[in-house]
Amino acid sequence: MDFAVFLQENKYIDFSSPLITGKAKQLFKHINTDAEKAKIAFEYVRDEIPHSFDIKAKIITSKASDVLKYKTGICHAKANLLAALLRTQGIPTGMCFQHITLAEDDSLGYCVHCYNAIYVNSYWIKVDARGNTNGKNAQFSFNKPLLAFTNRQNYDEFFWPGIYASPHKDTMEMLDNAICLQDVIDNIPDYVNEMPDIAE
Repeated sequence: MDFAVFLQENKYIDFSSPLITGKAKQLFKHINTDAEKAKIAFEYVRDEIPHSFDIKAKIITSKASDVLKYKTGICHAKANLLAALLRTQGIPTGMCFQHITLAEDDSLGYCVHCYNAIYVNSYWIKVDARGNTNGKNAQFSFNKPLLAFTNRQNYDEFFWPGIYASPHKDTMEMLDNAICLQDVIDNIPDYVNEMPDIAE
């Protein structure tokens, strides 16, 4: 398997930024194994970078360095930061997508939710750094993925299969154009058109 695409830098996973490299050095000091690095980075992004909706953020972020700079982002932006931190260490990291309701019910429609896949110990694990607020309990697990959202049968909720090397293009464009959280609510995409880099 060619992991190179899961280690590449792009506009949104800008891991050569001094902000990203500096935080990576701080987080991974004296840490040797990829598994330990993955867990530390995941818990940092999950716990120390609040989800924009949770704190009613006044600024909208998309690229990893801005998420770190402003200490906030929605799930897609936080996933970019986690990928950037781990790619500095040569740890292949990708994105996975889920179709969920935007509100607690489907009154506001649906959106594409993003979480990460990390290649450690010779296989991919799934982690969701969205943030454990309002009863969510996403954890780092080498076994069954423990994500922020479960798919509910009474709604049109599901996982898009596969692992993607790049962020969701339509969502990134939406974030780049958004001025406030209401713009995100009004314009967040609800479908993934791209093909995954790894099929599942």
